[in-house]
Amino acid sequence: MPSYSYRCSEGCRFDALYPMAEVPQETDCRVCGARARRSVTAPHLSRTGSSAFQLMDRSARSASEPEVVSSLPSSGAPRQRTTSNPLHAKLPRP
Repeated sequence: MPSYSYRCSEGCRFDALYPMAEVPQETDCRVCGARARRSVTAPHLSRTGSSAFQLMDRSARSASEPEVVSSLPSSGAPRQRTTSNPLHAKLPRP
C-alpha cells in the first residue's frame, strides 16, 4: 500500500497509508488535529542490490535468448546450484 505525505497549516508533517483508489486530498493532522493537505514528495524507489536485478534480467532474457551450451549435461550428475540464497528459488525459471 502506498504511503502519502501530509502537512497541516501548523507545519506538522506525517505520512499515511491509503489504497490508491481512496487517497483523500485532506485529512486530520495526527499531531494537532488541524486539516492537513497532501503534499508532493519524491517516489520511494527500491534499493535492491544490483546482483538481484542482474539475476532477474538474466532470467527474463533467457526466456527468449537461451544461453549456448557446448554439450548436454550428464543425466546422472546432480544439478549444479549457482546460488545458496533461498529467495532466489522464488524467481521465475526459464
